[in-house]
Amino acid sequence: MMDKKITSALISVYHKENLDPLVQLLNDQGVRLYSTGGTLAFIKDMGIAATAVEDLTGYPAVFGGRVKTLHPKVFGGILYRREDEQDRQQAAEYDIPAIDLVVVDLYPFEETVNSGAGPDEIIEKIDIGGISLIRAAAKNYRDTLVVSSRNQYDELIDLLATGNGTTTLAQRQRFATYAFAISSHYDTQIYNYFNQAGEYNFFKESILTTHTLRYGENPHQQGWFYGHLEGLFEQLNGKALSYNNLVDIDAAMHLMAEFADETAFAILKHTNACGAATGATVKEAYEKALAADPLSAFGGVLIANRPVDMAAAEEIHTLFFEVLVAPDFDEDALTLLKGKKNRILLKNKGDLTGKRQFKSLLNGVIAQEKDLHTDSPADLQTVTERAPDKEETAAMLFASKICKHAKSNAIVLARPGQMLASGVGQTSRVDAVQQAIAKAQRFGFDLQGAALASDAFFPFPDSIEVAAKAGITAFLQPGGSIKDQDSIDFCNKNNLSMVFTGKRHFKH
Repeated sequence: MMDKKITSALISVYHKENLDPLVQLLNDQGVRLYSTGGTLAFIKDMGIAATAVEDLTGYPAVFGGRVKTLHPKVFGGILYRREDEQDRQQAAEYDIPAIDLVVVDLYPFEETVNSGAGPDEIIEKIDIGGISLIRAAAKNYRDTLVVSSRNQYDELIDLLATGNGTTTLAQRQRFATYAFAISSHYDTQIYNYFNQAGEYNFFKESILTTHTLRYGENPHQQGWFYGHLEGLFEQLNGKALSYNNLVDIDAAMHLMAEFADETAFAILKHTNACGAATGATVKEAYEKALAADPLSAFGGVLIANRPVDMAAAEEIHTLFFEVLVAPDFDEDALTLLKGKKNRILLKNKGDLTGKRQFKSLLNGVIAQEKDLHTDSPADLQTVTERAPDKEETAAMLFASKICKHAKSNAIVLARPGQMLASGVGQTSRVDAVQQAIAKAQRFGFDLQGAALASDAFFPFPDSIEVAAKAGITAFLQPGGSIKDQDSIDFCNKNNLSMVFTGKRHFKH
C-alpha cells in the first residue's frame, strides 16, 4: 500500500519557532502525539494532549538528557515494516505502537561551533537521539514520513492539509532523501571540528545552501552556486549573478585582498586583471586602472576597496561593465550608478575565508592550500651587480601582486602603483612578454625604466632581452632555472637589475 494515513507522530525539536501551526494541524487531524522534554511542554502549553516518550518506554530521560528516545519501543515503532507479517506480530507481542511521522530539529552543532563556544558546550550539541531518529525514519520511508528540518514545516503543513493527513510513497521518499542530506551534512561538520589538526586527510565538504544560476559557463550548461553569498554581499542593483560573474568576482576579491592598506581599484576580464592601480582617491585609482587597457575593460568586473563616491561614480558610469564591487557607495553615487538596470552593484560585507581551495577533475577532487604568500621587500634577493632603486623596487612589488593572480604563463609590467600591461595565459614566457609589451605600447605607455614581474622563472634570457629592448630595467622572478646565470649575465652586461623571490606563483 503506497499511500499512508498518519495516525501517530513523534515530535522532538530543539527550536520551537513556527512549530505550533504544525502541532495544531496534527491534533485537528486526530493524530496521536508523542514527545520529549521541552517539546512536550510546548505542546501541552498549547492545550493539546501528548504522550511523554518516558511513558511509552517506561524509562526516564537519563544522563542529563543524553538518552531520551534510544529505546526499542521508539525505534521499533518507526522501523517495523507494516506490510511484513512477522514485524506486525512482534510489534503486537512487545506492545510497540506504530509511529508514522517523525519531526526532528537537531541540536545546533554548527552554529555552536561558529559562536566560539568552548569544547564542553560544543560536545553537548552533538545530537545522538535526533540523528538516530532521522536515519531510522528515512530508512523506513515506505511506512514513515520524516521531517528533519524546521525549514520543512510549511511544506509538511501543505502536504497534510492537501492530502487530509495521507502521504504518498514518492512524498515520503523525497523527505527521506532530504533527511539523509541533513544527517550527512551534520556528520561532516562534526568530523571537520574533530579533525581541525588535520590528522586525517579525507575530503569532507558539505554545503546545504544552493543557488540555481541562469546557466553555467555557457548557456547550454546548467549552473549552481553552493554557499552563502548573502554573507559576503548585498546586491544593490542589477540582474541575477551568473556563473561567470561569480568566477570573476572571486578572482577580483582575491586580488583586492593584496591591497588592504592602500586605496586600490581593479578591472578584470576572465579572471585576469586588465587594469589595476592604487591612488589617493577611488577616482584616481580607477582612472589609472582603466588606462592600462580601456578596450578590455568593456563588459568587465570592477572592484574597489574603498567606498565609491560621486567623483568616482561619474567616471565609472561612462563605462559599460557587468559588476562593480565596493565596501560601500555614497548615496548620490549609488543613485547615478543604478541608472543602468542590469548593472550589478554589490556591497561587500566580508572577507574571503578559508585556506584551502579545490576543484573536480579526473573523476575526483584536487585540493591545495591557497597561495597566501605576498612578495615583500624581505623576499627580494638582488642577484645582479646593479640593485634596483626605490622606484623600481616599488614597481616590481606592485607588479608581483598582480602577476600572482594572473593565468600562467604570466608577465606584468608596472610602475609604482599602476599596472601598465600584462601578458597572461601564454604557452611560452617570451610570448607573454611580447604580448604585455605590445599592449603597453598600444595604449601609449613609455616603458623606459618600467619594471617586470614574472610568475615563474625565465628558462632562457630571451624574454629579458625582448623586455630590455622595450626599455624595461628591473625584473622580478622566483629564480630556479638551471640557466639563471645566463639571465643574470645578460642583465649585468646591460646595466639591468634583477631580484629573485624564491616563490613561484603559477595559476592554472
